[in-house]
Amino acid sequence: MLHLPRRGFLAMAGASALAAPRLSFAQGARPRLTIAVQKLATSNALDPLIEQSNVGARIMNSYLECLIGQDYQGTLSPIPRLATAWRRIDDSTVELDLRQGVKFHNGDELTAEDVAFSFSSARMFGDTTPEGSDTTIRFNEERVTQRTKELPPQVPAVARRLWPSLVTVEAVDRHTVRFVNATPDVTIEGRIMAMGSQIISRRAFEEAESWLDFARQPIGTGPYKVASFTPDVELVLVPHEDYHGGRPPLEELRFVQVPEAAQRVNGVRAGQYDMACDLTPDQFATVTADPKLEIAGGIINNIRVTNFDKNDTALADPRVRQAMLHAVDRQLIVDQLWMGETVVPKGNQFLWYGDMYLDDWTAPSFDPKKSRELLQAAGYKGEPIPYRLLNDYYTLQVNTAQVMVEMWRQVGLNVEIEMKENWAQIWDPAGTRGVHDWSTGGSFPDPVATQPNQWGPQGQAVQTGEYHNDEVTRLCGVLQTSTDFAERKTAFRRLVTVLEYEDPAYGVINQNATFTAKAKSTPWTAAPSFAMDFRPTNWGA
Repeated sequence: MLHLPRRGFLAMAGASALAAPRLSFAQGARPRLTIAVQKLATSNALDPLIEQSNVGARIMNSYLECLIGQDYQGTLSPIPRLATAWRRIDDSTVELDLRQGVKFHNGDELTAEDVAFSFSSARMFGDTTPEGSDTTIRFNEERVTQRTKELPPQVPAVARRLWPSLVTVEAVDRHTVRFVNATPDVTIEGRIMAMGSQIISRRAFEEAESWLDFARQPIGTGPYKVASFTPDVELVLVPHEDYHGGRPPLEELRFVQVPEAAQRVNGVRAGQYDMACDLTPDQFATVTADPKLEIAGGIINNIRVTNFDKNDTALADPRVRQAMLHAVDRQLIVDQLWMGETVVPKGNQFLWYGDMYLDDWTAPSFDPKKSRELLQAAGYKGEPIPYRLLNDYYTLQVNTAQVMVEMWRQVGLNVEIEMKENWAQIWDPAGTRGVHDWSTGGSFPDPVATQPNQWGPQGQAVQTGEYHNDEVTRLCGVLQTSTDFAERKTAFRRLVTVLEYEDPAYGVINQNATFTAKAKSTPWTAAPSFAMDFRPTNWGA
C-alpha cells in the first residue's frame, strides 16, 4: 500500500509489448494530442457558469483563465495569471493589477472593462442582489437548449453560489480592477481563482447570436481556443498563437469521450489515443506491461461522498442516515477497490486549509452494531431507499456503490440501485431521490470552498431541494463574513458536526485520485487536480 500525501503522484512503468503512441517532437514541429476521457462535460456547453464539474475542470484550464491562477506543477498555491499583483483595500475590497498586452482569442486586448463585464449582471448575476445571498435560488439541472440572449436560470444561481455578496467589480483604470463585496470576506482572493471566475471577452459575448452559442465556443485568453465542440463526442482545441504565456506547445489538443475504461486503456496501448484518463488501479499493470507507457497522477483535492435527500420518507429521520454512515467500511473500499492508491480523509476537508484544517476530526466510524441500534430506534421497517447511480462518471463508482449496498444490506437497510444516464436524472425532483454519488472539491484553500458551496443557502444540494438546515445556513454565514480566525474555526467545527453527524447531508467515502496513461516520451506532468495543464511551462520543462 502506498502512503501518499494529498499531492502524492505516481510514475509507474513495466515491461513488454504493444506500441505506444508516437508523437513527433522534431525541432519546430508541434505534436497533436488525442486524449480519451470518460466524460467531456456534464452539460452541453463549455461555460464554467453552467459546467461546474470535475470533468469541466479538466478542459477549461486550456481555453479560459482567472485573474489569479494556481500552481499546477506545485501545491496549487495562488500565482499571477491575468493579474500580476493584488492587494487588500479593506475587509470587503480587493484591488488587482492586470497583466498588460494580453490578447483574447479574437485578437482583442484584455482590459479592465472585460473583467468588470465578466462579473456583471449581464454576464453572471441577472437580477439577483448580494442582499439576498441567504435566500436560496431554486433551479433544475436540465441542459440548456434555447438559443436566446437571456441568461439561463442556472447561471445566476451558480454565480451567487460562487459570489454570494459581490456588489460590483469596478474598472479603476484600463489595467486596474477593484472587487467590492457587500460584507467582509477573507476568501475574496480565493473566489477570484475558483472555477466560474474566468475572464471572457465582452465584445465576443455581446456579439454572439445566443448565450448557448457563446457557451459552446467561449472566447477567453487561454493557451488554446475552441475549434469545434460536439457535446458527448469530442472537443478540439487549437493554439492561441498570441498567448501571453508563450507559444503553446501543441498543434492540436483533442479530447474524445470514451465511456468505457477498458476501451480507453486498449486505445492508448494500440496508439489510437495519446493519453487515457480516469483509469482504475487494477488497470495499471495492463498499461505498464508496455515499457513505453506509464501512469501519471495521484491523490487530488477532491473527496467522494454519498449525498442524502433528507426529504425522502425513509431518510427524514437523521438516525437512518447516521446508520448508513456507520455501516460503510471506508478503509476496506480504499484497500480493496483503490488498492491503497488513495486514503480515507478526515471528514470533508483538505490539508491545504492550513490553520483551518481540523486535524483531530474523523468521519463516522465503521460500526455495524451502532447502525442496527440506530435503525431500531428510528423504527425503520425496511422501506426501500433508491440509489440513483451513474455508470462510472466517478472512478470506480459502480463497484463502490455495489459494495456499499451490500454493507447497508448487512445492517438491515434496503437500498436499491437505479441506473441513470445523466446528472439531470440524478437531480430530478420527480419520484424519490434517496441517495446519490457526488464529490466535493477544494477550489481554494478555505472551508468556504466546500461546505457553503455545496450545502449553504446557495449550495447545489439546497438549490435543488435536497437538503436544508437552519443552523447550517447560519454557520455558513459566519464562515463567509467573519474576519476572526477563532470564530471561523469554531463555526467550521460545528458545521461539519451537523453535516456529518447530527443531520447528515453526506457521507465521506474516500479522497479522490485521478490517473492517466501516457507515453513516457510525452513531456507532460500531471497536476494535483482534475485540471490538465498544457501550457508551455508544463511541456518539456
